[in-house]
This record gives sequence, structure tokens and C-alpha cells, in this order.
Amino acid sequence: MIPSDAIPSKTIAGLIGPTFVALGLAMLINIGSFPAMLDQVARDPALIFLSGVLLFVAGLAILRAHNVWTGGWPVLVTLLGALAVLSGLGRMFFPIRLAALAGEMGQSHGLIVSGLVAPLSLGAR
Repeated sequence: MIPSDAIPSKTIAGLIGPTFVALGLAMLINIGSFPAMLDQVARDPALIFLSGVLLFVAGLAILRAHNVWTGGWPVLVTLLGALAVLSGLGRMFFPIRLAALAGEMGQSHGLIVSGLVAPLSLGAR
């Protein structure tokens, strides 16, 4: 395992933060298209499975490089890595169920808006 001081928390947070901001802004710009995109995702569980693999690998990379469970805000970096691993596993194990959920979410403007506000607010910190 890579020692936690080899890749500082700020370096990983410096990757996660701008990614969240870009994600939130892209969602905001495309907010009108989201119901149609989620409808397409609902018809393609393979896309959910593939996104799960990518999310799992990203989360695993974060946890392998940054497994810090004490010391204030750096724990958030580790928690995001753990959340990515769990989310990736969920997408890999239940792609059909999550595809149906995506179709339902596409009908809720409130869920779409909260889905873009969360990464924007987290990434801007």
C-alpha cells in the first residue's frame, strides 16, 4: 500500500473538487436534456454496469492511495473513495434495478436539480 503521506489529501481533493464542479455545471447546462438522457439510461443497463466498473476502480484507487480515517477533513476524501466503491458495486450488481430507478428519477425535476446542486456545493469547497 502507498503511504498516505505519499499522495497528500489536498492533491486528491484537488482532483475531486474540480471534477464535481465540472459535473454540476455540465448538469446545469444540460438540465433540459436530463429527462431524455435518464430515459435512455433506463433502457441501457449495460451503461449503468460500465459506469459502475469505472466508479469502482476510481474509488478503489482513492482508497489505496488515501486510507486516512483520522485527522479532520482528509477523512472526507477517504469517505468519497469508499462511497465510490460502494456505488460502483451497486451499479455492477444491480444494473437493471438501477436502470428502472433512473427512469423514475428522470420524471422528477426536483431530484435532477438536487443532483446538480450537491456536486457543485461539494466541489466548490
